[in-house]
Amino acid sequence: MKFTIRGKKLEVTDALKSYIEEKIGRLDKYFENPDNISANVLMRLSGNNQVVEVTINTHGLILRGEEANKDLYASIDLVTDKIERQIRKNKTKIHKKISKETIRDFVHFETEEIEDNKDVVKRKTIDMKPMSEEEAILQMNLIDHDFFVYKDADTNNVNVVYKRKDGDYGVIETK
Repeated sequence: MKFTIRGKKLEVTDALKSYIEEKIGRLDKYFENPDNISANVLMRLSGNNQVVEVTINTHGLILRGEEANKDLYASIDLVTDKIERQIRKNKTKIHKKISKETIRDFVHFETEEIEDNKDVVKRKTIDMKPMSEEEAILQMNLIDHDFFVYKDADTNNVNVVYKRKDGDYGVIETK
């Protein structure tokens, strides 16, 4: 796995880099070609907590986890365990519901930080590939968000799938 490790208001030492590569690198066993997979790791301070955010791009399928703890090494351990649980929980869904071609072409995120506007702190541009509701729900759960914007494979309309408070899912369809 290829790593991009950076710190925000935090110095990334060689010891931290090697610890991250060792811990997150153990996820290689879940991928067919781990050398073609990239992992972006962002470490930052948030109050008294040290937050570790990991995003793993696997040919379009995105795995994401974020954990906060007072100890940075504990945050790294927690986020690694969280992503591993996501992979194990959704492994059969990924192999059953999504063809290998679709996984390669799923969704790619480009993130851009904005400094001059106080209200908008982050802007994402997504390349929308047509997918089913099931695939959109799976992707939403893998990136650990409460909603996901996608292009419906049947209607070719942009839709939003979201997680309801009762644990079920809702879909907002556009015309």
